[in-house]
Amino acid sequence: MKKIKFLPLILIFCLVLAGFAPSAYALDDPAVTGNAIILADADTGRILYSKNMNTQVHPASLTKMMTILIATEMVERGERSMDDEVTAPSDCRIGMDEDSSTAGIQPGEVLTYGDLMYCALLQSANEACNCLAVNISGSISEFVGRMNQRAEELGMNSTHFNNTNGLTDSNHYTTAYDFYLLSLEVMRHSLFMAVANTATYTVPATRFSPERTLANSNALISSGSIYGGNYLYPYASGIKTGYTRAAGYCLTSAAEMDGVRLLSVIMGCEGPNNSSRTDHGNFVDAIKLYTWGFDNFAYRPVLTTSAAIARLDVAMAAGSGVAILRPQTDVTLLVPKDITDDDVRTDITIYDENPVAPIAAGTVLGEATVYINDEVYCTVKLVNNSDVELSRGEYMKQQLHNFVDHTWFKVIVTILLLFFALYLALVIRYRQLRRRHLKRKKMAEQRRRAERERIRRDVQAAPGEPTRRYEVIDRDDPDGQ
Repeated sequence: MKKIKFLPLILIFCLVLAGFAPSAYALDDPAVTGNAIILADADTGRILYSKNMNTQVHPASLTKMMTILIATEMVERGERSMDDEVTAPSDCRIGMDEDSSTAGIQPGEVLTYGDLMYCALLQSANEACNCLAVNISGSISEFVGRMNQRAEELGMNSTHFNNTNGLTDSNHYTTAYDFYLLSLEVMRHSLFMAVANTATYTVPATRFSPERTLANSNALISSGSIYGGNYLYPYASGIKTGYTRAAGYCLTSAAEMDGVRLLSVIMGCEGPNNSSRTDHGNFVDAIKLYTWGFDNFAYRPVLTTSAAIARLDVAMAAGSGVAILRPQTDVTLLVPKDITDDDVRTDITIYDENPVAPIAAGTVLGEATVYINDEVYCTVKLVNNSDVELSRGEYMKQQLHNFVDHTWFKVIVTILLLFFALYLALVIRYRQLRRRHLKRKKMAEQRRRAERERIRRDVQAAPGEPTRRYEVIDRDDPDGQ
């Protein structure tokens, strides 16, 4: 009996534990050590994980992403060619010391525009960035101004560049979030990514140097990286590495597996040159981030163009008088693998609650916002799936109603009614006067007859007297007419 008494207590205890248990969609954070980190869906830009993403940090050689983005856009606009010859200016090595990353380019050396882009992204050559800056803008300072302008255009509101290559400067700073925005942009440019994804590249010989073979510093994609061949990740594609003592080890990269494309920004990691750590935290963190992302997220169809999600009554429409609304595009989202249908909610907004036919197929009539666990994931336009024809009878009724409803029509009708009322009043007055006249005339006739009768009787009463001549005058007719 005593054991049975404990059963309710045990059940209550289990319910309490269940209340404190994490929900199915509450993922454990990845075990990363970098100071500022972002992992995002590369297709939609949705951030899947972040750590100190708005903290101000030094970007180190990640700066070169902006330099090469501008250089890439010059080629895309046809203002430069990858084969253009560029002579290294006298100040191409400004600010560099013996520890600076370099491709050994000397003032006066001639390389192609494309060679300099490869030197900057693969070898992280500081002087290559200065060469491109002078070629594009005429001076390094002018080009730096252009970098800051482009950053502003991309919404990098917490970033300021003070050089082309990322050498440490108190006035040269950014955030992981800003470089996430920059990474999304550079990934849209196929030329930039073609250079960044190159494992090795050979620069032809010049009069200053024999040919140079460059190995991509991104150890996720290049076994020849200066960081060693222990970090190769088969799903990775490269963007840019960076390191200074002030910035720590940094890396922006991307990876794709089973159709899932991820982007990571990692800043402020430890490694051999800034701690007792023997491995490089930026590459270790990147692999952990991608493993965590691929293990826990998958694409899930949420809305399809074939499924109707709303019906809208349409005025003056033929047939059913209803527009069937469907998503303008299919919506497939990268979401935690363990969410359920109950976690997904769709709110519908109709732009015009009283639409009028005709409405052509494909007309945008509203939008649907998808929430997962009460968090907005996306918004898609809603369109009607077929033409909504105009009803001729309803159209005529509506036109008649509109005609009658016009102000000028109301004014004319009012005037006509006033005229009719005045006419009616005149008719009534005329009839009143005529009846009065006829009544007086009848009464006058009656008086004349009475007077004649009186005279006749007087004559008969005195037969011997001479006959007098009488005139009967109607009082209502002074002229005796």
